[in-house]
Amino acid sequence: MKYKRILLKLSGEALMGDLPYGIDNERLKEYAQEIKNVVEMGCEVAIVIGGGNIFRGVAGAAKGMDRVQGDYMGMLATVINGMALQGALEDAGIKTRLQSAIEMDKVAEPFIKRRAERHLEKGRVVIFGAGTGNPYFTTDTAATLRAIEVSADVILKGTRVDGIYDSDPEKNADAVKYNSLTFDEVYDKNLKVMDMTAFTLSHENNLPIIVFDMNKEGNLQRIVQGENIGTLVNL
Repeated sequence: MKYKRILLKLSGEALMGDLPYGIDNERLKEYAQEIKNVVEMGCEVAIVIGGGNIFRGVAGAAKGMDRVQGDYMGMLATVINGMALQGALEDAGIKTRLQSAIEMDKVAEPFIKRRAERHLEKGRVVIFGAGTGNPYFTTDTAATLRAIEVSADVILKGTRVDGIYDSDPEKNADAVKYNSLTFDEVYDKNLKVMDMTAFTLSHENNLPIIVFDMNKEGNLQRIVQGENIGTLVNL
């Protein structure tokens, strides 16, 4: 096993499956099974989920909503997604803890670094909700921050595409995929891997990122075992 402790970043949109919005229970079950497979290998798993399937603060601000208010609404959406994934994981027999950057003690623990690390050591999956707890920061930044805080070996960014391309493969059939990139190459080519705050934080802390297709069965397990799946970004 190549990676002992991972931070899995999922977009909120990933939970929609084929629905126009909300949460697809079948997709949740699929993800829970993929995560269960790597937990049973002995991998320690932390997760950050976006909230775009429910509410996106930037979109609200574009329509005239106060940006700060919109971002807090987006944070609450990530907690809803975290609760949904927690339920699916526990139905699959995996012990899970949900920690929130905003205190809401009826549904989640507060984020405490040492407690999160202890849960991971005990084989529990830890889901981090409510982003960083601050407006103007994305869940990509939250994922990178939490990965650094709990000393994850890698950030695994699960998407609908199988890696990083020189252009959008869903719009351009001739898009070329990169198997690996350095952080500097991502900057130079202006590739969209994560938002710049998250990406810079990852670069400065020498934390590799793998972008991969989360919807292909077995991909997560193969990455943890060391197979070259998706696109690796490192120094």
